[in-house]
Amino acid sequence: MSAPHRRAVFTSLGAITPIGDGPAFRDNLRAGTVGIRTIQAFDASALPCRIAGEFPQPFDAKKYIPASNKDGRKSLKNMAKTVQMGLCAAQLAMDAGGPKPGSMDPFRFGIEIGCVMVASELDDLAGAAKHTITETSRVIDMAKWGHEGLEKITPLWMLKYLPNMPACHVSIFFDAQGPNNTITGGDVASTLALGEAFRLLQRDAADYFLVGGTDSKINPLSFTRNNLFVPFTRNNAAPATAVRPFDRDRDGVAAGEAAVIFGLEELSHATKRGATILAELAGFASGFDRGKRGPVLAGVIRNALKDAGIGPADVDHVNANAGGSIALDAFEARAIHEVFGKSVPVFALKGQTGNAGAASGALELAATVLSLHHGELPGTQNCTDVGTECPVTVHVGAPRPVAKPYAVKINYTDMGQCAVAVVKRWQD
Repeated sequence: MSAPHRRAVFTSLGAITPIGDGPAFRDNLRAGTVGIRTIQAFDASALPCRIAGEFPQPFDAKKYIPASNKDGRKSLKNMAKTVQMGLCAAQLAMDAGGPKPGSMDPFRFGIEIGCVMVASELDDLAGAAKHTITETSRVIDMAKWGHEGLEKITPLWMLKYLPNMPACHVSIFFDAQGPNNTITGGDVASTLALGEAFRLLQRDAADYFLVGGTDSKINPLSFTRNNLFVPFTRNNAAPATAVRPFDRDRDGVAAGEAAVIFGLEELSHATKRGATILAELAGFASGFDRGKRGPVLAGVIRNALKDAGIGPADVDHVNANAGGSIALDAFEARAIHEVFGKSVPVFALKGQTGNAGAASGALELAATVLSLHHGELPGTQNCTDVGTECPVTVHVGAPRPVAKPYAVKINYTDMGQCAVAVVKRWQD
């Protein structure tokens, strides 16, 4: 006898983004607010690209962790910023509609988070580096580094920066003892994490997941390195209009930072506890498009639609990965056109937020989940004239009503990893 069909629904959302957190995220999303600005976290004035999707004020993790949780607040000192962000987004998701503490079997509570190796904060290495720099050459004496420098680095240094630390700390905070994994697939990591949680729910391996991603590309080490090889925009003078998804005049991408965590739950479990349902995760597929020409990504889109049991005509909009890359925006547009033609509106968020790396899939999906829940899709920012090499219909301007029940979310990396989720508007 076959197992009953198990459905997965979104029941809460915690978002910390360049355009705000909590309710402000949705308000600023709808208003078209742009969070790309001249970097304030450090002096980037000597770099070719000096703008990014940065939080509007310095990030303070204690703002999100209840004062009553003294042990939790104390543990923040052993977390890098990216790890803190993931934990705080999970706290927001639990506060917004997660199960009450102690109300569910901890072995049925899972964690799936997309993250990558976190760049070290300079203060953690500066003392050791300064101690081992030779007076004459001003370079690090590696022998002295090995004998004396390492002793000046805290023994817990590595535990602040490993990519599995967000999932580790979230599971400890909320006593989640079920399936637990970290996906390190770069810009597609959080979408792949969502897909894994989806399959585990379907296989009856858990009832509830905190799932999403966290990443900050605004770090002096990683941002300087990325300036060497990432096709960043050079439009430093006009940050608010610099990132132009699918636009004829796009000249590159911008880095970003965000943490977005969803409560993803098996439907009967959600209804039994009276949870508010935001949307349903109806289908998922992944693949690898090595050539980045479009047909393989188009096949992944078709597989996701097939998994959801729908066709292109059922889709209200496509939520694109597009971030202003000259080559990759065109690649994605070709794939979308192959499946949908120009009949389906396309939305892209990165013009407002930049590319939040491992968190970008969850961040962008949050826009679609909120759009389906509230019945309107905001306009894409900074696309005024779609490039001829991008054969898609980009939705711009005022929010438009959601007209059909399904939406498609696409993510990929510059190496060709692809993931596609199909989300359905919830109707009782």
